[in-house]
Amino acid sequence: MSRPYLLLTLSALFWGGNIIAGKFAIGEIDPFGLSSLRWIVAFVLIAPFAWGTVRREWAEIRRGIGWLAFYGAIGFTSFNALLYGSAIYTTGVNIAMIQAAIPILVMVGNFAIFRVRASALHVIGVVLTIYGVVHVATHGAPARLLGLDLNIGDGMILLACVLYALHSLMLRHKPRIGWVSFIATTSFFAAIAALVYQMLFAGGVEGLVRDAAAMSARGWFVVLYVALLPSIVAQATYARGVELIGPNRGSLFINLIPVFGALLSVLLLGETIEMFHAIAALFIIGGIVLAEKAARRTRPLIVGS
Repeated sequence: MSRPYLLLTLSALFWGGNIIAGKFAIGEIDPFGLSSLRWIVAFVLIAPFAWGTVRREWAEIRRGIGWLAFYGAIGFTSFNALLYGSAIYTTGVNIAMIQAAIPILVMVGNFAIFRVRASALHVIGVVLTIYGVVHVATHGAPARLLGLDLNIGDGMILLACVLYALHSLMLRHKPRIGWVSFIATTSFFAAIAALVYQMLFAGGVEGLVRDAAAMSARGWFVVLYVALLPSIVAQATYARGVELIGPNRGSLFINLIPVFGALLSVLLLGETIEMFHAIAALFIIGGIVLAEKAARRTRPLIVGS
């Protein structure tokens, strides 16, 4: 838990799988039901291991309970409910491409809210990673973007990006608690938020039970995957990685999601890797390297803190 590059790369890998899981869930359970089962199961899985640490850190948890509820409801439940919903209306490639907006939104938010400046080299790194994502999404023909229209699915994932960028920015207010307590408490609030969404926009608890009972083994595999790896493991590694190197640098690793998504598509969906995938991966990874060099050379300017 002290190696930020490894931690953030693992987060991107597991979240890349989360996009494919959303596709596999179509026909098995609706987005609100998947979100509810995901966070309920995640909380049940981690609660026994977290009980002792939560008790020891309860005083700090109680002081930061509002922020923990915010992370669970906004960064966990709202983001993923929108992501799963967008999978119904748009392609996985579009979902991956639009998520490249997150580091840009984090940079803008850091400057607007916290007056944190990004160096020119950092900006170049971001531009390279964004181009790499666009290269993947357009199959090596970026000019195709000029003819794309924003459908409801693209709009949903863009809104999800705004919410997750806000989540990333606000991680600086995370209580001084261990990652086990952090994931346990935020998963609890995520489960509560997911059930509220289920009551307001889906079939309520009765509908959730009915849909869960009708799911196939594939549906339950999807639930277990998203409950364990993207929910517990990836959230822990991302939160710790951001804590170690900051949201500007940490959020840049989100651009590895399309790279891992392409590799997982080959393994799980039978798709093939084309030359434009390899070119895009070079841009994305190269951009991260440049941004990391910039972060090591300069110290972020924070005005008024």
